[in-house]
Amino acid sequence: MTAPPRVQLAQALGDQSTDKRMEILRLVGDSGSISEAGRRAGVSYKAAWQAVDTLSNLAGTDLVERAVGGAGGGGARLSAAGRQLLHAADRMAAARQRVLAELAQAPDGQGAPPGWEALGLRTSMRNQLPCGVAALRPERGAVSVRLLTPDGAALWSRVTRESVQLLGLAKGLAVLALFKATAVAIVPRPGDALAVDTNVLPGEVVRVGRVSGGGSEVALRLPGGLRVVGFCDAGAALRVGDAAFARLDASAVVIALRG
Repeated sequence: MTAPPRVQLAQALGDQSTDKRMEILRLVGDSGSISEAGRRAGVSYKAAWQAVDTLSNLAGTDLVERAVGGAGGGGARLSAAGRQLLHAADRMAAARQRVLAELAQAPDGQGAPPGWEALGLRTSMRNQLPCGVAALRPERGAVSVRLLTPDGAALWSRVTRESVQLLGLAKGLAVLALFKATAVAIVPRPGDALAVDTNVLPGEVVRVGRVSGGGSEVALRLPGGLRVVGFCDAGAALRVGDAAFARLDASAVVIALRG
């Protein structure tokens, strides 16, 4: 029997104080519903799902399972990994409060520096994939960085040489690959792509939502379980369960250090 994946607690808890993702996960456990969790947290159903998807990506395993049956015809429940993550979050929150209390009572000059809480930044990048740096290729005044997800999917990012220096990018470094959903085209066929200039990631459609003006927002599950969100044209007519591909330019992929 295959052992369940180890929950990557440090990744998933890295910035829990800066957004609502952990709150939404807790509300899913309390309500048994993604939509109800989003309503209580004051976010849309789509945003609630994105919070769950992002946390699951960072944790390295699914945190929410679909529940079948019941008066409402089904819903959602926390997996064992989801409960473990919330337990760890509670312990970290308690420890954080103790440290803050100690800093508040510290003599002048020995407490926290001004503005330290702003170091935990929020981002509008809906796609956040844990990766490792596999290679760096200088070319045309920039650097193409080859990233690998935990399951081995390759993703290219094109950055400046200055960024490589300032971030200390090197083979084996753990990073996050960030990119906007609006930068991702979900297509039924891979099409032609240059290996370094355009990323093409195969996957399975797990969620489709219509958007105003035609077309759809699509969540794609990659072979290793990570999710990517993007948009498809109205003519694509993608449905849940279809095979599809996420295409995005390497220049759209932002590299961030993981703590």
